[in-house]
Amino acid sequence: MERKEIKKVLLLGSGALKIGQAGEFDYSGAQALKALKEEGIHSVLINPNIATVQTSKGVADTVYFQPVKAEFVERIIEKERPDGILLSFGGQTALNCGVELYEKGVLEKYGVEVLGTPVQAIIDTEDRDLFVKRLDEIDVKTIKSEACSTVEEVQKAAHELGFPVILRAAYALGGLGSGFCDNEEELLAQAEEAFSFSPQVLVEKSLKGWKEIEYEVVRDKYDNCITVCNMENFDPLGIHTGESIVVAPSQTLTNSEYHKLRALAIKIIRHIGIVGECNVQYALDPNSEDYRVIEVNARLSRSSALASKATGYPLAFVAAKLGLGYGLFDLKNSVTKTTSAFFEPALDYVVVKIPRWDLTKFQGVKRQLGSSMKSVGEVMAIGRTFEEALQKGLRMIGQGMHGFVENHAIKIPDIEKSLHEPTDMRIFVVSKALKIGYTIEQIHQLTMIDRWFLQKLKHIVDIDQQLKEYAHLSEVSEFMEPSEFKEYLQSPEVALLLRAAKVYGFSDFQIARAIGLENRMKMEQAGLTIRKWRKILGLVPTVNQIDTLAAEYPAQTNYLYLSYL
Repeated sequence: MERKEIKKVLLLGSGALKIGQAGEFDYSGAQALKALKEEGIHSVLINPNIATVQTSKGVADTVYFQPVKAEFVERIIEKERPDGILLSFGGQTALNCGVELYEKGVLEKYGVEVLGTPVQAIIDTEDRDLFVKRLDEIDVKTIKSEACSTVEEVQKAAHELGFPVILRAAYALGGLGSGFCDNEEELLAQAEEAFSFSPQVLVEKSLKGWKEIEYEVVRDKYDNCITVCNMENFDPLGIHTGESIVVAPSQTLTNSEYHKLRALAIKIIRHIGIVGECNVQYALDPNSEDYRVIEVNARLSRSSALASKATGYPLAFVAAKLGLGYGLFDLKNSVTKTTSAFFEPALDYVVVKIPRWDLTKFQGVKRQLGSSMKSVGEVMAIGRTFEEALQKGLRMIGQGMHGFVENHAIKIPDIEKSLHEPTDMRIFVVSKALKIGYTIEQIHQLTMIDRWFLQKLKHIVDIDQQLKEYAHLSEVSEFMEPSEFKEYLQSPEVALLLRAAKVYGFSDFQIARAIGLENRMKMEQAGLTIRKWRKILGLVPTVNQIDTLAAEYPAQTNYLYLSYL
């Protein structure tokens, strides 16, 4: 069907907000609706959630506040008679619903064309057996696993693979019902939980401790492909991506590893036949270039929303246009206005995504992190260095923290146990461990966090320690003459230390607390005093822009960031 024949399109929306399915799908759906509006196509949206952007007046032409379930969608198709349907913008719920409509013959009955990725490609990525077979055809390694439909099959598979194993519920969102099992007792308990979410349970050999890497890949119907962004989890495999700090672009991969995984991602998306956007997740052996493909999401995902914001490349908007039949070369990047969509963004900065939990609201809740999601939100921070971006993000997560260091006393009764068994406070446990003398190697052995990240965190602690050695600054500032103190501030050792603190993400208040100003004046005044000192040194932030290769487009605040480097 030519795209000019498409006059009405049905979009399966983001649905109810829940863990594993939240604002990222509202964002992608709203972008898709914007693309349809630009093409003059009548959009019909199904979304029961009134608290979303995509259900706001004027975003979609027709809105049905109905559940994203096959029986409701079928009745709406019967009434609206759309020419096409978009399945990949509403998360796992929309994808599952679209597959059900296809298998029941509803789409064929009403002549509704699936735009973008064909349903068979979706099924190939969702059904584990089919997925493994499809990747075997092109000699791409996957995690050794067995798809089971009974507890007995799960037990048999676990014994054949050998403990430890991970159980994952198929077709589930946010790692629902998944978990690691080290013995028979844990296996039976986890199997019971997994089968409560899905009729198919996957038993996989555990690769706990390997790096987790993701690539966002885009392909058009002409077989043109680009990788928009690659990301790396701060935590090793074993903690769900939604529970982990994620860094873009990857920081610890060698050039060889980066290009090997990029080439594989393009090979996979071409073989499966995805049109639009997809997310490829890898496990990478930290001691070699050995890898396994964990999964392929043939839809917009949580990572897609992060990649869009991190790079300025409007993934969902482009994916919707590709679904309508355009090629990447036909489209302009709607953010930069100057580059085409067939253009990989340039990142000369670091983006860090940090999850946010609300576990303190509940009594008796298990705070341990694992393969099933508990986080209820996330923040994104941008900086010129990993340290700067991380500290910015930690200030935004709503836990009353001022960054990686100089927080109020955090009570951790057993540091070693907290490092080995990660909780929502893991990053602050690492901070505490470094402060009391744990070495990078000791923390690495307990957490399997890459040594590069730990060295950067140690760097923050080292700067903090150097600041503490200048506690006399708060005193001399009071008895020195202003001109004398200005001269002292401008001395190389003081000026360079304050500059280093700002470059690596210290807030004015963090610096004030480190040198003891907080003990001599009010909290707000302490931060303002450091600001005053900075201005004497001419130490002020610069405004930077995402995707600096396309600097001509009108400035938009959500694509700008401040930095001292």
